[in-house]
Amino acid sequence: MGCLEGKTGLVTGVANDRSYAWFIAQSIIREGGTCLFTHLPGEKMERRVRKAVDALGVEEPWLRPMDASCDDSLDAAFDEIASGPGKIDFLVHSIAFADRDWLREGKFTATPREVFTQAMDISAWTYAAMANRAAPLMTDGGGMVSMSYYGAEKAVPGYNVMGVAKAALEATTRYLAMELGQQNIRVNSISGGPIRTMSSMAVGGFSQILDWVEQKAPLRRNVTGEDVGDSAAWLLSPHASGVTGQTIYVDCGYSSMGL
Repeated sequence: MGCLEGKTGLVTGVANDRSYAWFIAQSIIREGGTCLFTHLPGEKMERRVRKAVDALGVEEPWLRPMDASCDDSLDAAFDEIASGPGKIDFLVHSIAFADRDWLREGKFTATPREVFTQAMDISAWTYAAMANRAAPLMTDGGGMVSMSYYGAEKAVPGYNVMGVAKAALEATTRYLAMELGQQNIRVNSISGGPIRTMSSMAVGGFSQILDWVEQKAPLRRNVTGEDVGDSAAWLLSPHASGVTGQTIYVDCGYSSMGL
């Protein structure tokens, strides 16, 4: 019997079978959990996400459109959960966005206001927005997890405004944990090491980051999607019942190094 047997929750951010959200869903399903999925509106995005979900072996998945930057779209998705499954036990927030033109070395100082605010909105505020809508559906308590990165804590060349947004995401995690703990809802974030995803490849010099981590991390390798997926499944399960408000590093130990 898996640690998430009988648990149902929403997983956002599956783009393909290389995204962190996909690996998290894979681990949840292996542990007996049931995943509901969302995709960005549009037939092309639905086909892409459906293909990735099919690879998880999910038959007739619950898959609905949701644009996290739009309140009406958020409301519609969570209203469908309320009228369908009715209750959830976990939420996975694995979405982020920043204009890739500004994810280059030497571009941070000139970041336009609209690029800055959009990154903060989609990458950080939406965690609170989803939590606000998910919490009433977690009638027996539950767990929430989001995806961060070491660039929230230290300046990483080329990560720029996304690093600021991830810092806000980690702070959001702590404030959500403080408020929702009274409902027995635990809220955490995973600071995952870099892997090749559609989002990460937008960061200038990403290949060099992978090479550097492999050389310097105590485990002398880069993290895998499975590493992060298993950690997320643990955080969402009763096995992590005393853990909330935390940013958990799953990065082969890289964040523990001084140089």
